[in-house]
Amino acid sequence: MKRRSKRLKQLRADRKGLPISFILLAAALLLSFIGLIFVFEASSIRALNATGDSFHYLKLQIRWIIFGLIVFGFFSWYNYKNLYYMSLPAMLSVVLLLIVVLIPGIGKTAGGARSWIDLGFITIQPTEFTKFSLILYLASWFSVKGKKRFLPFILMIGFLLLLIMLQPDMGTAIMVFSLSIAMYFLAGQDLRYLFALFPLAVVGFMSLIFAAPYRLKRLTAFLNPSEDPLGVGFHINQILISLTEGGLFGRGFGASRQKYLFLPEAHTDSIFAIISEELGFIGSMFLIILYFVFLYKLYELYNAIDDAFAKLLVGGIFTYFGLQIIINLGGMVNIMPLTGVTLPFVSYGGSSMLASFMLLGIAVNISKQAKT
Repeated sequence: MKRRSKRLKQLRADRKGLPISFILLAAALLLSFIGLIFVFEASSIRALNATGDSFHYLKLQIRWIIFGLIVFGFFSWYNYKNLYYMSLPAMLSVVLLLIVVLIPGIGKTAGGARSWIDLGFITIQPTEFTKFSLILYLASWFSVKGKKRFLPFILMIGFLLLLIMLQPDMGTAIMVFSLSIAMYFLAGQDLRYLFALFPLAVVGFMSLIFAAPYRLKRLTAFLNPSEDPLGVGFHINQILISLTEGGLFGRGFGASRQKYLFLPEAHTDSIFAIISEELGFIGSMFLIILYFVFLYKLYELYNAIDDAFAKLLVGGIFTYFGLQIIINLGGMVNIMPLTGVTLPFVSYGGSSMLASFMLLGIAVNISKQAKT
């Protein structure tokens, strides 16, 4: 313990650069600004056709970023230690929302999934807040020493996955499962149970794929995009066309051809393809490096704190952003199936933006209290 404290003091003494909290916020704001530009770029044609206003999605994204900064301000100010007592109410709230969204007439269907609740003045996606609440709940749960937690842990995660798959939302289910397993590992729980669970998880995952024809088609599209280029492989083929046409330096800002309604979900899940087409490999690498800096600072923060609850919170936040980025970009370059997972701070989407800024606020709060 003394050696650990000495190392932390030395780490803080050696750090002469900008505070971690400042770099995290600056990276998030820069990513959000880039996202604003390309949300407009990718959505202007679609918005003009659908609403008569080419700035429609841009205005909505600006509104979500403003809301995001408000919740960021609250969570960066509110003592993170009090979140321990908010974790159970937060989890119960998202479970209720996941049930409500399944009720016909309340839950809104889009893209084949009943995943949104339309409140009139605002539309929310409960699954995005499920990830946020899961991080709070597991961090509070695992920060208190205890034994024989694997069975309750699996039952809780299984119940959440059931509610999510009833929508159905395979991408979020994968995120929730992976995030839960990562936090179980970071908490130092008995890994023998995880190894025993792995074969069962693989069987369950494959069963879900073969149980629904559209999921199997998505998998075959990932394995062989050219098999049905005008059908199930259309989306990934249009993404690959965008990446190919971008080349090294891109077609130029505003010169994307894929935004003319060729590329599905151009301003949401597939926004990276538009960025790559217009800015090329160089511009894409700048975005990836920015994400790398963001994740590295979260990793530094994780190593610089002793408090068990804070450490699990930061570990969960790092895992959340890391998984979102890897799953989204992996789908864009066809090394993973497309799942509908958004790119943090960049993709259009209010619930995702709010959840990201809330988690960022918690990380900044912890960083300030740890004086990193």
